[in-house]
Amino acid sequence: MEKNVTSKAHKTLFFNTLAFTICFAAWMLNGVLVTFLVDNQVFDWGPVEIGWLMGIPVLAGSVFRLPAGMLTDKFGGKPVFGGLLLFSAVPMFFLSYANDFYSYAVLSFLFGLTGISFAIGIAYTSVWYPKNWQGRALGIFGAGNAGAALTTLFAPTLLNYLTDNGTTLDNWRSLPVIYAAVLLFMGIVFLIFTENKKPASNNKTIKQLLLPLKDIKVWRFGLYYFLVFGCFVAFSQWLVPYFVNVYYLPLVTAGIFASLFSFPSGVIRALGGWMSDKWGARKVMFFVLAASVVISLMLTVPRMEIYSPGQGIMNKRSGTVEKVTDSLIMVDDVEYPVISKSAKNEIVDDELLIFPTKEVWQEPVVEVGDKVAKKELLAKGVTRIYFQANVWIFAVLVILIGSIWGIGKAGVYKLIPDHFPNEVGVVGGMVGVLGGLGGFFGPIIFGYLLEGTGLWTSCWMFMFILSAACLVWLHLSTKKLMESEAPDVLEHIDMSPKHNVQSE
Repeated sequence: MEKNVTSKAHKTLFFNTLAFTICFAAWMLNGVLVTFLVDNQVFDWGPVEIGWLMGIPVLAGSVFRLPAGMLTDKFGGKPVFGGLLLFSAVPMFFLSYANDFYSYAVLSFLFGLTGISFAIGIAYTSVWYPKNWQGRALGIFGAGNAGAALTTLFAPTLLNYLTDNGTTLDNWRSLPVIYAAVLLFMGIVFLIFTENKKPASNNKTIKQLLLPLKDIKVWRFGLYYFLVFGCFVAFSQWLVPYFVNVYYLPLVTAGIFASLFSFPSGVIRALGGWMSDKWGARKVMFFVLAASVVISLMLTVPRMEIYSPGQGIMNKRSGTVEKVTDSLIMVDDVEYPVISKSAKNEIVDDELLIFPTKEVWQEPVVEVGDKVAKKELLAKGVTRIYFQANVWIFAVLVILIGSIWGIGKAGVYKLIPDHFPNEVGVVGGMVGVLGGLGGFFGPIIFGYLLEGTGLWTSCWMFMFILSAACLVWLHLSTKKLMESEAPDVLEHIDMSPKHNVQSE
């Protein structure tokens, strides 16, 4: 770990971030390409096959992050990152020859290894910067998450161009070739222009490298990252069908909205790194998790209508019904005004209704000529409360929670070098594994929740529970630390080396 910031550090950060952006764009390719192939009936894959093909690259890029981090700690980032870029270009190229589900799945698993670039880049970046700069540096590097938005935005247009708007569908095979060429070019550039550097602990045995994984903090950081990164990856894909099914948006428009969620979350990560350096990662995580709880709760309100009995009209004295209209009931010579039902009997999406809206009306239950007794019901009351969940309000909240998670991603990876300065690759790799698994299991969990509840907002209910669990664990760990240490230690915990190996 360096004591001062150097020009070499900034150069390494630039190439790390650029390479990570390209890898992340490649990692998310199936979300667009598989959808295109199925929509255009190039392959007859059902929902199960589609789900697996979208999840397989995420799974591959997650489970191998730990060994990738260990290799980076052992050999340095230059050969590992450069080798990954060159290797990933091969299965990406051969994806253009896939003609069935199984060949496509195997090649997706292999090019999905681009997802381990995060663990490599985190470890390689951290050794170049001093503690007071690591939050910013890792935040800038993490902005490469915006590669997901690049694929969502440009890959559909590129596919339309390559296939001449669907007239020559077999030309889809050119897209993986283009991605492979970019990976290959980036690998060559990376190996030429970067300089290798290893952490001080690079001579440790595998057993010594894995020793930090016994610390409960590693698993706590992993849960945080499961939320702020894994769920970010999950929603990057899940939001497309969400917008289509809940708000009836065209697929292209839904993709744009999903990109608006992905892009700010990646870019704002650099701000999260600066905030973590300035105020400490623990304080930043308190803010992120509390905000995630609040926004998730707001997003759980579904687009729905609730009908309930309201105030009716009671007859004041016995008599005969002489007149019944939508606005009036007459019993003998007594008139009873009736609240008519308005024409607005459906949720109106072109209005901006921030709060739940109430509508009340009364419906006659008697007819002309009926004999009615005193206190008999003449008209029943109906109360209708409807939640519009306007698409623009929803989009703003989604972009906001995505940005909050982006800050949280930087906060988590500021905690790692603070607590484990010589094992950033291993710990960062393990945390990355847990976070990446969120991207794999997230859509599966959302799917089961949707099937079980029938509510699209059930995914946000899950986010609320997960965010609350993370916040409670952070609070309990902080409380335990304050009870066991001097009160002023907490203020400097993120910079204090004496806490690197302490259990919580």
